[in-house]
Amino acid sequence: SALVVAVALGIVVANTVGVPDVLAAGARTHKLWLEAGIVLMGARVSLSTLLDAGPQLAVLVVGVVLATVLLVEALSAFVFDVQSELGSLLAAGASVCGVSAAVGVAGSIRADEEQLAYAAGTILLFDVVTLFVYPALAGPLGLSDRAFGVWAGLTMFSTGPVTAAGFAVSDLAGRWATVTKLTRNLLLGVLVGAYSIRYANAADGDDGDDADRSRANAFSVRELWRTFPKFVLGFFAVVLLASTPLVSDAARAQLTHGYRWSFLLAFAGLGLSVEFDDLRSTGLTPIALLLTALVTTCVVALFAVRALLGT
Repeated sequence: SALVVAVALGIVVANTVGVPDVLAAGARTHKLWLEAGIVLMGARVSLSTLLDAGPQLAVLVVGVVLATVLLVEALSAFVFDVQSELGSLLAAGASVCGVSAAVGVAGSIRADEEQLAYAAGTILLFDVVTLFVYPALAGPLGLSDRAFGVWAGLTMFSTGPVTAAGFAVSDLAGRWATVTKLTRNLLLGVLVGAYSIRYANAADGDDGDDADRSRANAFSVRELWRTFPKFVLGFFAVVLLASTPLVSDAARAQLTHGYRWSFLLAFAGLGLSVEFDDLRSTGLTPIALLLTALVTTCVVALFAVRALLGT
């Protein structure tokens, strides 16, 4: 897959010759290209297919997200003895949308910068590894392209690697992986609100600085909108628009070329942003915790996908 090759080449360049200062600002735009590509990809997603799969997909997404949050929180508290705030950041990242979810939740749970750095580093490490491992599993698992895309979208952490892994298998797998992942991303607001209530209640009995800090980090609609992945709304808007006569077949073909080129730029930039020196600072305990959770979730989600969607 050209997308996986682009990521791999970016990683090699970033960790050998490095990114020249004059090009660094451009390399950092990879998230913008990813979001633009996802929005344009909406022209290739059939609204009728999306509606037909809606109930099953919603059940899978809500079930896996809830199970992942509870599993990571339980492992943090009872097995790996991780600080509650760090455990919550890892749970948010693993269950919804990677580092973006961890950042979104951090302000609501009184997490400090060191805890956020540990969580982000651990999540990014798994993003790099799973981006290459998942496509290699497509054949041995014997899943259809659609089932593989849904499974990857349910269990991988961040939107970029999910999209790259899906398209590494096929165009169909890539579209389903992205749609499933975007559906997960929509739950970010629910997650941020739930954690805000949980940590606010935990601080009700506190006095002084802890209580003041809890009130300062309380849930706010403005903060939620700031961290919400707004490109998700753009994607669904394009799906609706492309389902009308306003978008011709020729225009749809041009949009397809557009999202493929956007993804190529995005994943080259994603590779350039991966620096092994930063990943080495990640502690072993968070890695072991997320590895346990990921393997467990992957197995459970695989059985659920087979049961609801078949192979």
